Amino acid sequence: MSGRRVVVVGHGMVAVRLVELLVAGGWIDDGGSVVVVGEEAGPAYNRILLSAVLEGTHDGDALALREPGWYAEHGIELRTGVRVHGVDRVAREVELQDGSRVGYDHLVLATGAVATLPPIRGLVLEDGRLDPRVHAFRSLADCRRLRAALTDAAEPVRRAVVIGGGLLGLQVARALGAHSVVTEVVEGGEHLLSRQLGPAGGGVLARDLARLGTPVYTGARAVRLVPAPDAEHALGVRLDNGHVLSTDLVVLTAGSRPSTRLARRCGLEVRRGVVVDDHLTSVTDPAVHAIGDCAEHRDRVAGFVAPGWEQAEVLAARLLGADVTYDGVREVARLRATDLDVAVLGDPERATGEVVEVTNPLAGSHRKLVVRDGRIVAAALVGDTSRVGLLTQYVDRGTVLGPREPGELLLPDPTTTAAGPAALPDDVEVCACAGVSAGAIRACGSLARARETTRATTGCGGCAATVRALLAAASPDASPDAPPHPSRERTLR
Repeated sequence: MSGRRVVVVGHGMVAVRLVELLVAGGWIDDGGSVVVVGEEAGPAYNRILLSAVLEGTHDGDALALREPGWYAEHGIELRTGVRVHGVDRVAREVELQDGSRVGYDHLVLATGAVATLPPIRGLVLEDGRLDPRVHAFRSLADCRRLRAALTDAAEPVRRAVVIGGGLLGLQVARALGAHSVVTEVVEGGEHLLSRQLGPAGGGVLARDLARLGTPVYTGARAVRLVPAPDAEHALGVRLDNGHVLSTDLVVLTAGSRPSTRLARRCGLEVRRGVVVDDHLTSVTDPAVHAIGDCAEHRDRVAGFVAPGWEQAEVLAARLLGADVTYDGVREVARLRATDLDVAVLGDPERATGEVVEVTNPLAGSHRKLVVRDGRIVAAALVGDTSRVGLLTQYVDRGTVLGPREPGELLLPDPTTTAAGPAALPDDVEVCACAGVSAGAIRACGSLARARETTRATTGCGGCAATVRALLAAASPDASPDAPPHPSRERTLR
């Protein structure tokens, strides 16, 4: 081999982004080859929007990132529904479950994360299967199974319990509510979103959920599935305080870990994730790389799509010959669910600095900034998230604030509240997942081109309304979904 074959293990959002960037950079045109091996059958899809599919606002088939024909068109070998059994690092070969081998010059692990079962007795039957009334929520197959349960007239679902009060748990809870299912959330931490928010922000969220008809039990753990205390429901969930919740089904959203089985088996250094350096290369083997949820960089595992995409960009650039490094850039966590909106920049609960904070539980809003040496290092917004683009920009640029600015930034954004998104300055970031500015969106001319060339709206989807407004204002006579102008086409078609 010529040193130009890349084998990517994993076929999720981060893996697809890497392949897209290699294609756009001319990897295939210059004689390189790419093989993608995915364990799930079917096309890669946007996992972030699974709760929207559950809610019914998105169609599952519309989540596909790239159809198989796109890979064939660009000379990429795609193998789906295939598990990698092992890696021979001496021979530089990947061994598939059917016994076949695929040679590589660069091996990229993009295996993501896997769900872990909470220690609740009764979840698993004697034959090792989950109780049929218990649903995991990690894949499109999980989502479709849960939707089928919700629409089963023979066994109607009137109540549900969601285990886990993190981002995914709240999205699932709101989606279940859209189906008129009375949903209760059990969170072992002292407040909701305990990894991203403090008690004040979590309290605002709990109040909002209660107002929407979703009770929250914080500081409580589910310990056992038991018979329902009444005849109207299928089972009960006993909490560690002795209380039993009646329900018809249980959804597990708490607990996941980096998928490192393959890395451990072939002898790579693994802690929480596959340990990589600033080149996103395994510290054990220079021919192996890891990106996304399975990678551990500077003692941190990403856990969100935005840093995974940034890692894909850096690794693609390095494979294409650029001398770039990954610095462990900022993270933005978004919760977009019906009547709930949260944005968290960095780690506001652990970052050191001066804290500026405004909380109004009655209005359902909480805003917090952490400022060090005059610069914003972290932020949390619950309710009104209109300032997240500007705050992200300030963090990226290291902007030094005046003494009154932190407080002013916690006020509602008059630009978006009065004039609407169309008035946003060109340099304000509107897509936190892909790091896309308002100016970059305006230059696209259509939603299709914006998705193709910038990846805006293809992550959490939270920027979709703003992107459409920007495009409509920039090209009033054009449909936002119109195809790109022929003269503007790029190779990533």
